[in-house]
Amino acid sequence: MPLRIPEIGEWYVDRDENRFEIVALDEDDRTIELQHFDGTVEEYDFVAWESSDFRLTGPPEDYSGSLDIEREDMDTDLNRPAGEKTADPLEYLDKSK
Repeated sequence: MPLRIPEIGEWYVDRDENRFEIVALDEDDRTIELQHFDGTVEEYDFVAWESSDFRLTGPPEDYSGSLDIEREDMDTDLNRPAGEKTADPLEYLDKSK
């Protein structure tokens, strides 16, 4: 059976249900570069790819895995009350001209 070379942008899952996306192909070097949902990048040669049992799947519904951002790092404080009024950007214009 001929090798089915994946396409960039396709998503696959391994036997442990870990998702990854094909991000690069190098037909000269015969390698496939993939990025796991958590952002880890890995490379397979065509022989290893052919012997794998990866299954084609769709993209994840939640893309936050590769962002690796904790809630406290999002620069939002959900417990802080909203300000009394919002600033009017026109107040900051130089009116002297």
